[in-house]
Amino acid sequence: MPLSVSTGHASLCGARARNEDFLGMIVPQGEELASKGVLAAIADGVSGHGGGREAAEYAVRGLLSDYYATPGTWETPLAIDRVANAINRWVIAQARAHQEWSGMATTLTALVLRGQRYCVAHVGDSRCYLARGGTLTQLTSDHVWDRPGMGHVLTRGIGLDDKLHLDFAEGEVQEGDAFILLTDGVWEPLRETALTDMLRVHQQPQALAQALADAALARGSQDNASALVLRVDTLPQVGAQDVNAASRAQPVPAKLKPGQSMDGFVIQNVLAESRATLLYTARDGTDGQTVVLKTLHPRFAEDKGEIEAFAREEWLARRVVSRHFPQYVPLAAGRRTQLYFAMSWHAGRTWQQMLGAGYHMSIPDAVRGGVQMLKGLGALHRLSVLHRDIKPANIHIDNSAELRILDLGVAAVAAHAESAPHAPRAGTPSYLAPELFDGGEPDATTDLYATAVTLFHMLTRHYPYGEIEPFQTPKFGEPAAPSRWRRDIPVWLERVLLKGVARERKQRFETAEEFGLALERGEASLLPVQRTTPYAERDPLAFWRAVGITSIVINLLLFYWIIAR
Repeated sequence: MPLSVSTGHASLCGARARNEDFLGMIVPQGEELASKGVLAAIADGVSGHGGGREAAEYAVRGLLSDYYATPGTWETPLAIDRVANAINRWVIAQARAHQEWSGMATTLTALVLRGQRYCVAHVGDSRCYLARGGTLTQLTSDHVWDRPGMGHVLTRGIGLDDKLHLDFAEGEVQEGDAFILLTDGVWEPLRETALTDMLRVHQQPQALAQALADAALARGSQDNASALVLRVDTLPQVGAQDVNAASRAQPVPAKLKPGQSMDGFVIQNVLAESRATLLYTARDGTDGQTVVLKTLHPRFAEDKGEIEAFAREEWLARRVVSRHFPQYVPLAAGRRTQLYFAMSWHAGRTWQQMLGAGYHMSIPDAVRGGVQMLKGLGALHRLSVLHRDIKPANIHIDNSAELRILDLGVAAVAAHAESAPHAPRAGTPSYLAPELFDGGEPDATTDLYATAVTLFHMLTRHYPYGEIEPFQTPKFGEPAAPSRWRRDIPVWLERVLLKGVARERKQRFETAEEFGLALERGEASLLPVQRTTPYAERDPLAFWRAVGITSIVINLLLFYWIIAR
């Protein structure tokens, strides 16, 4: 059963010559409802300045349209924050460009109901209340001056500062919850006592919204009066991002052999077998196309954790649309009867297979492959997804030299990488950044580190810090230079690789685009020599302990020498 809500709204001009409030909502259907949720927003343009109404309307309209255009992998606060900051920049630009709109600004309070959770984003002095079980709870705090006579002067709002800082409140939703968004023209004259009384009288959202606006004006409100009400009628059985719930209920298939059929697919070969998954090439009986089928290994047929991780991988695969990844192949409704998903198939080999066959990577091939790999990672990172297992075995080159990144099995949304499957130290030890061995959290730079190690290994068949076994807790010194094993590596490329594998996170490339540009520009942008981190900075405690011990020893020797004389 999907999320369903009842809604109501009212916006009255009141004593003002112009209504500078604006409100709106979107209740999508289907997968968009499951992945992005219901969005409602209310804004109160700052009076006393031209453009208050324009700022409020643009803030609400812009949020309603652009929020649904953000990647489905983004968490709600991230999506709202990115969109709202873009709106803030537009409002400021308009105020600077049009004298009649100088000082234009607005409040903004937005609510997202997504799965079984709510998220409120807020700036200014509009408010959001939660009515549950007869109790009214204010979910927002007013951003106004706490001084006599200045209670209506905003300290934060859209259009006031170049950098917008939103407040967020999140929590679990229950059936019957009512969320009430109000401008100050309503909540100020009514206060919580009257609001609670009106909740008991008016059960339907539309009747409640209209009654709130009417009552505010009846009590002498001199401002515009706007109210937006959403009541949760039913909740989905699963969370917001659980779009693969049906597949979780399907059985894990037995290990398949060439010639066997499954749901109209004829198995051709076992492409790969790992600890947890199996990959097959198969011919689709409906159109004759060759695809790759990925299934969970039968040994995990009863393992809920592995099934959850597999469904999570499918959820990510649906959303990664890039030429540098195999593409998810959607199937007709009802066709799939077992736990698997289909991806595009491309003839070729992985870099690891090429190394095993004696492949010697040239400098141009390394640069070309590195640029393609970083374009793929850039697309992934823009979705706020971390791969977490970049290595030669997961880099595939097809017969036309097109590179694709494989295996999202341990990938994670960046904001929740620490809680993802196999977190936080997923991946292959020799390609893991030093901070991950000390309990650090993965981020985009750890993917970029693994990329640099991958290129280093492809060129030299060695690792910058030596090979690391799963049971080891390595100590990282200074990385070896790749020219130690390949004299033909140009100086500019060596510096790029050493920057990429730097022990300290802050010394590496910050983004895939920056790393890729360094490879593309080559010698034209020769990087400076990486500064070696002094021992005193790497381990200050050990350094000063050594200094102290050395000082004591020297003083004892001097004392002995003086006595001996």
